[in-house]
Amino acid sequence: MEISASMLELYNDRLIDLLAKKGETRKLRVRQDGSGTVRVEGLQELKAKDSSELMDIFRSGAKRRIMTGNAMNVESSRSHVIFTVKVETVNVSTEDVLAGKIVLCDLGGSEQLKRTEVGGQQKREAIELNKSLTALGDVIHAVATKRRSIPHRNHKLTQLLRDSIGGSAKSLMIVTCSPAASNLNQTTMTLKYAARAKMITNAGLSSWSFSCSPSEQKSYSTLSVQRDSLESGIAMSKMLAA
Repeated sequence: MEISASMLELYNDRLIDLLAKKGETRKLRVRQDGSGTVRVEGLQELKAKDSSELMDIFRSGAKRRIMTGNAMNVESSRSHVIFTVKVETVNVSTEDVLAGKIVLCDLGGSEQLKRTEVGGQQKREAIELNKSLTALGDVIHAVATKRRSIPHRNHKLTQLLRDSIGGSAKSLMIVTCSPAASNLNQTTMTLKYAARAKMITNAGLSSWSFSCSPSEQKSYSTLSVQRDSLESGIAMSKMLAA
């Protein structure tokens, strides 16, 4: 089994590799291959032997994320961060390749501009965040209502998440809400936003097929359990690290 991870930040409509060496700048471009898988050209991927190494990679990238404070949040994220884990296995007998990926996207906070009391660069950051979240909301709504045309191209964020919403992907959204009565309006809007994501159903498609013996079936079943355990472990680690 081979495991690799990458981490990027979408800040003011600009893609930044959070795992690149200090002082190293790379031009990142979002591409989609023939199978529909989203790839980012120029993005560094690091190998990991286990979940501990994965968490080390995650923490090293998270330290470089752009954060700032405002009147509503002392630590407000000014960007979207996407941490992608790829898992690949090869059957030594048949050489069949089984590959999948887990995409963890931490969306920047949607805060009411007036109440944040920000200006200048921070104001521009907030406007860009809201634009990207609106674009993502449009895509989620289009996928959930099974529209023919999905506006993936409207923003880099939706291009990056193109193969993570709908299709054969399983999507899960976790939202953070304020319990304060003064934030009731924003809390309601946030919950409505998440409710759209709940309506998404996947097609349950498989990009590979094979015939095998009962013993091989047992082997693949074990692999599936290992993959599911890895997915659950990483998701839980992300929640604990937040």
